[in-house]
Amino acid sequence: MFELDERLANDSVLVGHLSLCELRVINDAQFPWFILVPTRAGISEIYQLTEEDRASLMAESCLLAEAMHDSFSADKLNIAAIGNKVSQLHLHHVARFESDACWPEPIWGKLPSIPYEESELANILQKIRTLLESHLRVTEASGELYY
Repeated sequence: MFELDERLANDSVLVGHLSLCELRVINDAQFPWFILVPTRAGISEIYQLTEEDRASLMAESCLLAEAMHDSFSADKLNIAAIGNKVSQLHLHHVARFESDACWPEPIWGKLPSIPYEESELANILQKIRTLLESHLRVTEASGELYY
């Protein structure tokens, strides 16, 4: 049975559910930063997914990347499945700007996170939910806080 890693749960807010993945926003206002977490138990690497799930992950990643491009007009999107600290498979999607504090270096572990203000979080959630509304299920059954 799928269970979200506690560190991912603590560092992020649920946006909604795609066909394969939970879509979550990392609670760091310095970067528009989302993760896709396939809802499969015991998976730490992409190759461990079935072929069908791999295709779904790629489709959902492209869908999210396009929505982020449309929403944030980033100079570059960084997409990565690192997993050095959290082994549960999750795919990072980070909108990067030449003006951001880490440009052009990677963001991983460079700066302490700055949580979103409630209104900022509500705004980013509304943006991405609107762009993905035909693909995204948003429910309150998980007990997580929704904005």
